[in-house]
Amino acid sequence: MSQGFSGAHARTLVDAIFHEKDQKLLEEFRKRLERMDRRAQLAAACGIHDEAVLDRLIELNIDPETLAAMTVVPLIQVAWADGKVQPEERQAIIKAAQESGVESRDGHYPLLEYWLDEKPGREMLEAWEHYIRALCRQLTPEEIAELKRDVMTLARKVAQAAGGMLGIKSKISKAERRVLDELEKSFAA
Repeated sequence: MSQGFSGAHARTLVDAIFHEKDQKLLEEFRKRLERMDRRAQLAAACGIHDEAVLDRLIELNIDPETLAAMTVVPLIQVAWADGKVQPEERQAIIKAAQESGVESRDGHYPLLEYWLDEKPGREMLEAWEHYIRALCRQLTPEEIAELKRDVMTLARKVAQAAGGMLGIKSKISKAERRVLDELEKSFAA
């Protein structure tokens, strides 16, 4: 006479099934937490708060450091457009870097400060443009618009920082306008 699958055997099977299911749920929970943490890091680095855009950046393996660099390079280019970085532009860039999650070393930003003192070569902007174009080919039009808006808003703030007369910060020089136009073209995939 065969014994049915009950009692201790059934309990072991049920425990094993639920243990496996619990492990999967736990793993999914950990992944959600990790994704939330990555979203928060990316949001701090770029100012984008749209979860769909942040999730897409995570899917593309874009880390906060890359995003921070992607944000800072255009600002440096705008600041150097007139041939000299003005103190107000310098302040605006340091503030943007801080808000973008760029880590300081004892209150200093060695590479950023070097770029503010010594004009970077054209190849830095070209690398940024290539990166943005490649990234835009992988994003939806809405995601591109969001990224473009965020980057260009910061770049315009830098351009406006040293412009204007009588304390009105609104004038953007022709050289800065050319750089802004060049940056904007990079978002056309």
